[in-house]
Amino acid sequence: MFQIIRKQEMARGTIIRFDIEAPKIAKKIKPGQFVILRVNETGERIPLTVADKDEFSGIITVIFQVVGKTTALMRSLKEGDIIKDVTGPLGKPAEVHNVGTVIMVGGGTGVAILYHIAKAFKEAGNQVVSIIGARDKDMLILKNEMENISDELVVTTDDGSYGYRGFVTDPLKKYLGERYDIKLVYAIGPIIMMKNVCNLTKQFNTKTFVSLNPVMIDGTGMCGGCRVKVDNKTQFCCVDGPDFDGHLVDFDELEKRNSLYLKDEKNSLLFSIR
Repeated sequence: MFQIIRKQEMARGTIIRFDIEAPKIAKKIKPGQFVILRVNETGERIPLTVADKDEFSGIITVIFQVVGKTTALMRSLKEGDIIKDVTGPLGKPAEVHNVGTVIMVGGGTGVAILYHIAKAFKEAGNQVVSIIGARDKDMLILKNEMENISDELVVTTDDGSYGYRGFVTDPLKKYLGERYDIKLVYAIGPIIMMKNVCNLTKQFNTKTFVSLNPVMIDGTGMCGGCRVKVDNKTQFCCVDGPDFDGHLVDFDELEKRNSLYLKDEKNSLLFSIR
């Protein structure tokens, strides 16, 4: 049993933050790894990459967006409520080294995953430049947290309601064109965003990692639901990832696979509201 210590509704209440008491996981989990949650005995399994941890307090932080029945159920939970199962750490941790200057690019809820990794790169002695984006000001998350662990922070919104008007690739292109000390780019967010970032960084021959979140069930590589094609080879996100060399990922196939259940997710959410 895992207790919700703190709940915060973010981004018009569609993005939710849980601080969960899970001391064994907090002690072992590393940036980039994820957990699988099950709210109750009959609930489905939801994979969520850990956004932060407090090893001393035994707390892990997860941030999720309400997209279907289970995440809507999770939103209804309150501080003090119990989540039946939290399994982890799962997946491979991000490869964090002191490489010099890194650019962290996050879009939407991807900023939650990016934060834990960016903080680790900063603690490893790197200069961290962060670019985060959202549709509008109200959908922007973790701006202050990212600012605290970044040497430079650029914020973009699609409508220009906060920061620069445009997409995260706009300032990224400017950085890559003007600076020659950038050794690595990490991009986490919607598939189309990661795809566009990778297409851009290829032009500058800048190594780029992405964190993928395909449909996942068991988290141990048994079901095969999270398979992705990387360098024309089948990989399983739950055991081979979730981080991969973005220049080798087949984003077109990933996008098709991830869109298979969008209609079912929306229908399940509508059904749960009625």
